[in-house]
Amino acid sequence: MLDRSSCTPTEAEIVARAEAMVPWLREQADAVEKARMVPPSTIQAFQDAGFFRILQPRRWGGYEMSPNVLNKVLMELARGCPSSAWNVMVLGVHPFEVGLLDQRCGDELWGEDTSRLVSSSYAPFGTVTAVDGGYVLKGEWLTSSGCDHAEGGAFLGGRVAENGEQVFRSFWVQKADFEIVDDWFVVGLAGTGSKKLVVKEAFVPAYRSHVIAAYGEETHGHVDNLYKMPFFYVFYAAVSSVIVGMARGMVDLYVEHMKPRQNLNQAVGAAVNDPFIKGRLGEASAKILGAAARILHNTDEAWSFAERGALVPIDVRVRHFATNQFTGGECFDAAHMIFKKTSTRGVWLNNPMQRQLRDILVGANHITQNQDNIGDLLGGQMLGNPMPAANPFGVRP
Repeated sequence: MLDRSSCTPTEAEIVARAEAMVPWLREQADAVEKARMVPPSTIQAFQDAGFFRILQPRRWGGYEMSPNVLNKVLMELARGCPSSAWNVMVLGVHPFEVGLLDQRCGDELWGEDTSRLVSSSYAPFGTVTAVDGGYVLKGEWLTSSGCDHAEGGAFLGGRVAENGEQVFRSFWVQKADFEIVDDWFVVGLAGTGSKKLVVKEAFVPAYRSHVIAAYGEETHGHVDNLYKMPFFYVFYAAVSSVIVGMARGMVDLYVEHMKPRQNLNQAVGAAVNDPFIKGRLGEASAKILGAAARILHNTDEAWSFAERGALVPIDVRVRHFATNQFTGGECFDAAHMIFKKTSTRGVWLNNPMQRQLRDILVGANHITQNQDNIGDLLGGQMLGNPMPAANPFGVRP
């Protein structure tokens, strides 16, 4: 593949590159699962295609495109190999976060090599202590997807006492400051290489940190327009987009499986004539299409504010943030619905549908797909309830 990263593509061109990779990614999906990480050659192919530059600031060689370009790329790639697409999602969304930080961070990360990648682990597993000039981090951070490919270090989440309250921050930690421990033995998305990062003790200067949910003129008024969108929203929508792609891949596999199949125990004969097979496929496809349309609509609406230099209003943010979190449950329901119609044939390990279903199950378990808690927040906001003290929007009730 030619290195086209230095030329800014159109949205149609970069999405077409992702679509063209789907058959190749499907061919290697089993090997990726067995290796429990995406091979460097695949990451390089993604680099050459420019996927990691979609949200990267222009001043450091990025394309600075709408987040929906990344979302559409992820919806394609995950059809072929969910684990590989998950790496693109995680490693591809962090250039957006760098765009929120002090310009020194981008200079340090990309000053010599604009292709350097950063992984993450946001759950506050470790401890953080505020000191003069910054913070000291210690502990273990789990599930850092794609960390083997992240020469630029990792963003780690932590809670720290500031002004009498606990503040949730993200810290950019250098790769030399942590050890990667391979503990990623899981039922699905095994190929993501989401290993544990162990930090014995690391000092992080204050300029390499930000309050991850903060959103307002004081935190976003100075950034370029793309980065006026809330980081949490961009991240959560990207996860939802990968899961949509996985579900689309399940439909692809199901159609290929059913077209030549004959029902030996039913009078209808060919599976394509079975009304239940057709009905389940139609219903599943409608669920997946609805989830995809919602993500793309929400992101377009948020982008319509950011691209003209405005912040996204709180009611719009809550609606977007909340409704996208229903994606995992809906896509798993759709995938499981058609998987059940494969009968025994679907359970064999040489049938890729069982791997696709397991990957969707694990993706739907991600914290960004927590539809139970978020439904209450959205409904309460619609009914005029005050914002709870603990909320992902940086808003004080």
